[in-house]
Amino acid sequence: MRIKNLLSVVVAIAASATSLHLHAQDAYPNKPVKLIVPFPPGQATDIVGRLLADGLTKEWGQPVIVDNRGNTIVGMLAGKTAPADGYTITFGTSGTLGVNPSLYSKLPYGPKDFEMVNGVFIVPLMIVAHPSLPYNTAAELIAAAKKEPNKLNIGYAGTGTSQHLTGELFKSSANVEMTGVNYKGSGPAMTDLLGGQIPLLVDSLASALPHIKAGKIKAIAMTSAQRVPQLPNVPTVAEAGFPGFDGSGWGGLVVPAGTPPAVVAKISADVQKLLRDPEFQEKIIARGAIPDPRGAKDWTAFVDAEVIKWGDVIKKANLKAD
Repeated sequence: MRIKNLLSVVVAIAASATSLHLHAQDAYPNKPVKLIVPFPPGQATDIVGRLLADGLTKEWGQPVIVDNRGNTIVGMLAGKTAPADGYTITFGTSGTLGVNPSLYSKLPYGPKDFEMVNGVFIVPLMIVAHPSLPYNTAAELIAAAKKEPNKLNIGYAGTGTSQHLTGELFKSSANVEMTGVNYKGSGPAMTDLLGGQIPLLVDSLASALPHIKAGKIKAIAMTSAQRVPQLPNVPTVAEAGFPGFDGSGWGGLVVPAGTPPAVVAKISADVQKLLRDPEFQEKIIARGAIPDPRGAKDWTAFVDAEVIKWGDVIKKANLKAD
């Protein structure tokens, strides 16, 4: 009888603990949540991150606090080493997750250190030109570059950036040679394009759009997989005869590996709810990005493919950051 009674007590305690554990997960979040943005304030990921934090704060009834880290590696490392309980979420991007694993030989983190939660945004990139350049399409640009290799200079926002690697992918795909000019950021590169110091630039839609609308620069082609609502008449590089071409910036949410699946599912579901809200979508589109509501499974497959794609580009271009 004593053994039976003891077993009954053990079973009851185990059931109670399981119930409490499930209840704790169901109640997520029941305290403030930190959102690490591994970039300084004002950068594209930070802008979208603050929109998302505001939306989730309203959805959850708990503060979602943006924690900016000026150094991307430091920021991702902080996200990797945080407790795996869902209360520290990190913004992973095309640079930090897709490019850095191949660009750095001793990166202290990798995609496998995280659970992929959900996509959030895509930042379309594009090739833009000074108005004086006599070419208006990707086909014309490619023909000119083949006729006179390395005569054309094309600017990038910095070594290893999405803009830089997209330019390298374009040159490799089109089998052309152009001289790359790397700047310390998109701002200085755009300044030189506006001034005519360089004829071409790979830049983000968000950065280039105001200047295109003002007639100060012209759009040659979108490097994103599809045309964008902000410039529906600008064709893609893929449409110029390179099916599957896609050079875009992107961002989504990750949590430390080992975070309970129920918590990951909860964050993912609530993020998707926001991203499917027309008003929230318009806020992202107005900032030169495209909402990306892909859930954990699809976004994981996407990130894995991006790591391979950019790894091949980096290898062909013989790039290393260390």
